[in-house]
Order: sequence, then C-alpha cells, then structure tokens
Amino acid sequence: MPNAFQPTVYLLASGYNGTLYVGVTSNLLQRLAQHRTGTFAGFSKQYDVHRLVWFEQQATMELAILREKRIKKWRRAWKIGLIEERNPEWRDLARDFGFYPL
Repeated sequence: MPNAFQPTVYLLASGYNGTLYVGVTSNLLQRLAQHRTGTFAGFSKQYDVHRLVWFEQQATMELAILREKRIKKWRRAWKIGLIEERNPEWRDLARDFGFYPL
C-alpha cells in the first residue's frame, strides 16, 4: 500500500485503453475518493475517468509536479507503455486500497 501522504503522480483511465487523465496529489487515497464521487467538476468527472491504472510516488511535491508535467506532454502511446509495463491488464489498482470495483 502506498504512503497516503506522499507526493504521487497517477494515471486514471475510463477503461481498458480508454480516455486517460494524468494528475498529481499529496494524498492519493483522498484524491481517488474525490475522483470516484465526482466531488469536483472537471475532465475526470465529465469523461468518467476514475480507474487508477498507474501511480508513482515521489520524494517531494516539486518532483511530482515536474514528473506530471512531463508525462502530460508525452504521446498517448508512451503513456500506454508506462501503464502496461506494470499493469498490462489495466486493472483498477484502487481496489487494492479498499475502493469498490468499477
């Protein structure tokens, strides 16, 4: 289980090979709950992008923000490669942290 209060870059997907969202947070579990309940209006709510398919923890928020900005500029194929390197089935990793299945 990740440290809940550690800067984290994450990728959400609407489903297998679906719409992608790249985000950064200092509290992954809280942020996942916000995405899943639609707490905030925005891209992930509008396009139903709630499945955690990849995440990477960083030592500082500055490093996490830098990594997020770099990944956002990547081509889609590179993002898919990043996901499939550790999660080839696009499994919802949030289930490992007690979130309900989507």
